[in-house]
Amino acid sequence: MTADDVLSLFRRSGALLEGHFRLTSGLHSPGYLQSALVLQHPPHAESLGRALGDRLRALEPTVVLSPALGGLIIGHEVARALGVRAIFAERQDGRLTLRRGFSIAPGDRVIVIEDVVTTGGSTRETMAVATDAGGTVVGAGSIIDRSGGASNLGVPFHPLVAYALPTYDPSACPLCQAGAPVVKPGSRA
Repeated sequence: MTADDVLSLFRRSGALLEGHFRLTSGLHSPGYLQSALVLQHPPHAESLGRALGDRLRALEPTVVLSPALGGLIIGHEVARALGVRAIFAERQDGRLTLRRGFSIAPGDRVIVIEDVVTTGGSTRETMAVATDAGGTVVGAGSIIDRSGGASNLGVPFHPLVAYALPTYDPSACPLCQAGAPVVKPGSRA
């Protein structure tokens, strides 16, 4: 699956949005990638997961860990493609943590899977969950890397698409200065 194939799925699904958005990172942007609109279609989720799994297979993971909510579906599909467990971390008292009986054993080789990486903050937080539980993070992947290569995760990172969209600190956002209303479309309000 090529980058053009992935972006075509996003466009056809209405998942490449234009406007004024507040991202999970707190930054503002004129573009937003709403992966849920693509991943709601099982054949799309499966093909994206298989493509991402193919890029990560050489890392020999034993478990896929994703942050809920955005990384949950694609993480499951990557794990299915690799034939390993899929687990997720979720927020409790403002922090990502393993719940629902999920565990990572010492010696587990963990890959962290996200839908979209902007600053890498959620990915690093998920990686910390894995290492705190005793696992070794051997890599990370995402459908989209919109960081412009600036996420620097400290492990091999394999996105399907590098797609840079501008981001702005809210205090210097030209969209705010123009009076455009800001929307928060993601999973964390």
